[in-house]
Parts: sequence; structure tokens; C-alpha cells
Amino acid sequence: MHRKSLTELSRSLARRDFSSVELTHACLKRLERLNPTLNCFITPTPDLALAQARDADHQHARGTAGPLAGIPIAHKDIFCTDGVKTSCGSKILDNFIAPYDATVVERLRAAGMVMVGKTNMDEFAMGSSSETGFQGPVRSPWDINRVAGGSSGGSACAVAARIVPAATGTDTGGSIRLPAALCGITGLKPTYGLVSRHGMVAFASSLDQGGPIARSAEDVALLLGAMGGFDPKDSTSVERAPQDYVRSLATGVQGLRIGLPRQYFDAQLDAAIADCIHKVLETLERGGAKLKDIELPSTPLSIPAYYVVAPAEASSNLSRFDGVRFGYRCDNPEDLTDLYCRSRGEGFGAEVKRRIMIGTYVLSAGYYDAYYLKAQKIRRLIRDEFRAAFEQVDLIAGPTSPTTAFRLKERMDDPVSMYLSDIYTVSVNLAGLPAISIPSGEIGGLPVGMQLIGNHFDEARILAAAHAWQQQSDWHTRIPAGYGE
Repeated sequence: MHRKSLTELSRSLARRDFSSVELTHACLKRLERLNPTLNCFITPTPDLALAQARDADHQHARGTAGPLAGIPIAHKDIFCTDGVKTSCGSKILDNFIAPYDATVVERLRAAGMVMVGKTNMDEFAMGSSSETGFQGPVRSPWDINRVAGGSSGGSACAVAARIVPAATGTDTGGSIRLPAALCGITGLKPTYGLVSRHGMVAFASSLDQGGPIARSAEDVALLLGAMGGFDPKDSTSVERAPQDYVRSLATGVQGLRIGLPRQYFDAQLDAAIADCIHKVLETLERGGAKLKDIELPSTPLSIPAYYVVAPAEASSNLSRFDGVRFGYRCDNPEDLTDLYCRSRGEGFGAEVKRRIMIGTYVLSAGYYDAYYLKAQKIRRLIRDEFRAAFEQVDLIAGPTSPTTAFRLKERMDDPVSMYLSDIYTVSVNLAGLPAISIPSGEIGGLPVGMQLIGNHFDEARILAAAHAWQQQSDWHTRIPAGYGE
């Protein structure tokens, strides 16, 4: 059963080839066997999963089940889950039991999906490798000495290792797309405002966006239809008519104009990765797409702009974790100041502290104009360049990551090197655009991902193009060695 995609499982459950309880048992057994090695789950939820699976089987028996009913899913540990620990990969929230479900969790549960657990991640989603979490690093199923990508590395790893057919993630600067690329699966960062952020613990509120992780564009399209939509509980949610993303997959790429930014294929990109991307583009071109060279000149500025804006928002959002209301509290504080200082000092990890300090600095008097305001101007410039590009092309293509998965601890002592992992992804978040990473080849046995970027709310076109490629390739079906049985 673990070899079947989400879409295939949906058909099998509808035919009653097996029950949701049987499927869930199989996933839980794989979780129990593989997680000690991969460390991709923080909190398995077997009792809850089996209860939800039984409910789904009753829906199938009554003939009221939807296409997602009975299918197991894992949630990134940044989404609140009623009665289940929501730690954000941090010591400071390691004892926090959420009192409600995030809207994303609620909607997928209403669709009949079965939650098998909460996945490991970079602490508060701050990282590119899933190494900064309190529970330790996530290991890639392709090579356990390498990273799974971050910050949604646990979710991507769980899907790649065939523990679950699908998972949720969040993307603030590439945190769905980067682990999807490094783990050889498909991950979509939706348009900002398309998927509710209610109940998703905030890192950088103007950049964060939840999205689906699965094996194929077809699976992702099915998930997005259930996850997306207006939510009155989220002030940034956009009210739009619902779309049938699965039906739109048949659109194909005939006549599609795909832009190739010169800045995405520069000297810092591994030549072998560029080769993989060009092979995908050649396939799409044979299918009727038209390739066009374009310019996004502010791309090199996206990293410095992002690492001013995101920490500034993080320093504000994380101020609520003070040892008073919920979460970790230090022992025997001498006074209120000592309570604040030691609770935060002991509760937060090094990367989170680094970003809080940067954010506080750039927002401080005398530096706001020099750093934060300037970064926001660059953000507007990046957005305007994308807008101009989409007057010439329909989609923009390029690599997701400048390298394949690097070794564990290789970049932990070099934050700048780690931040540069996001060079091709952060500008999408600064502009609020949708983008998908799709498997596009392998180098030395490690997956390569290609990114497709669309205009605002153009998810259907992105998914159709991704699906067209996956109809002609099998990279998204590859299973890491040792995980097929």
C-alpha cells in the first residue's frame, strides 16, 4: 500500500480494496520502524489515527466519503492540533498542548483525512535544513548523513520514505519547496492568502504560507482543493471562488510561455543541476511550451531583504513566548526580569535567538530607516519585477536549490552559507506568489528539484505544467533505496 500515491489510494479506498484502518495500520508500522533512523516525526498519534480511520470507513460504508476520506496525512508541528502537542520544534513549546485545530487541520479532517502524527522541523520554521529543532535533525531517506531540507523537512522526509502519502508544510522563504526538492517529491507554496494561517504558529506573518507536500502534482492538486479557501478567522485570507485544481490538470502546456531568468542560471548554480533543469524544459518545449529569456535583476537582493524583513517580524511574533502564559518556564526565577530572560534564553535555540536579535536591531530607533524600511523598498522592487515579467510570460522556471542535499552539520557553523540555500526561493515569498518544486532528476543518487513560479492565484496553471512534466517522467515515482519494502 505504501507504494501507492494519494490519488491511487483514493481510488483503492473507494473500490473497497482495503479499509482505511488497514491502510493506517500499515503507515503506523512504517512510522514505528523508520522514525528512529530518520527522526521525521516528533509526535506520532496512533490512537487518534485509528479512531479517525474507523470514522472514514463508516463514511465509505454509507457512501458519503469524499476523495480524501481515509487517507493518512502528517502535519508539520507548527499547526495547532486539538489535544496534541504543538511544539514548533522548540524547547519553549515542548509542553504545549494545543486547545484547538488550525483551519488547515480542521479542513483536512473534515475531508476525512487521518492524522498519523506531527512532523519534525527547524525550530519555529527558522532554517533551511531541519537541523535547528529541539528534537534533533531530520535525516534524508536518500542518505541518512545528509539533510532533508528545511524547515518542513520532517514532512518531506515522511512522504519521501513512504511513511505517509501526503503531509502539510509551511513556506516562509522556501520551506516547502526546498525540502521537496532535496527529498525528491512535490511541494507547493500557494499564493499568500489562499490557505488560512489561522492556528499556524507565526514566524513572519507577511511571508508565512501553509501548503501541501505529496508525491505528484495530481496529489497536491487534490490536497489544495481541500486546504484552500476563505477563512474569516484569518485577516489575511483572500475571498475567492473555489477552483477545481484536479480538473485543471488536463490543460497541459500547449502555447504556455515559460520565462527563464538569467539570474537563476548564473555561476553559483551547480552545472549538473542546470543540466537537469534544461532537460525538463526541453520536454515541456516539445509539448508545446515556448521558452523565453527574461531578467529579474533584483534576485541577488532577495536574500538580504528577506533576512531583514523575516527576523523583524519574528522578533515581534516570538515576544509572546515569555514563560508566563504558556510553554517553558525556568526554575525558581528571582523576579519577573529573571523569569523572562532565563525562560527565553533556555527555551530558544541558537538560530531563533540569532534572528530575534537581528530583528530587534533592524527595528530599533536609528536603524529602522537604514535597514527595515530599505528592505521593504527592495521587496516592492522585487514584486514589481515579477509583475513586469508576467506581462511577457505565463510561468517562470528555474532551480529550487543551488545544490543537492548537503551533509549534516556542514553549514551549521556558517549561517550565511545556510541562508544562501534559499537564493531561488525567498523572492517568491517577498512577492506573495505561488510556486511549486517538482522532481527533475538525480545527481550522484540525490534528487534535483525544479521550481515553477506563477502569477498571483495561478496555482491551476502551475499544477497543470507540473503534471504535464510528470506525465512524461518518472522522477516523482522514485523511492529511496531501502524504503520500497
